[in-house]
Amino acid sequence: MIEPRGMSKEQAAAYAGCETLSAFNDWIRRGIMPGPIPGTYKWDRKAIDAALDRLSGLQPTMQPRLSPYDAWKASQNASAAEGNQLVNQKTR
Repeated sequence: MIEPRGMSKEQAAAYAGCETLSAFNDWIRRGIMPGPIPGTYKWDRKAIDAALDRLSGLQPTMQPRLSPYDAWKASQNASAAEGNQLVNQKTR
């Protein structure tokens, strides 16, 4: 059997370990759990996993994964900014 990724609110609450829908609603209101997938009444299993991972300290922050090109470009921009700071300090 295939486990559905989209879950009803009741399923999502049970999956997250909430004893009641009221507790799950409170977690959503407080930003602990994500809301439903936009335009639906379904919760994404992976979004709940990510939220629980952050709460558990397994994933401290959401960091975008850069492509090798974007990582290189960011390092080049940082190097250029450092160089500009040195030039500005010398001209003062």
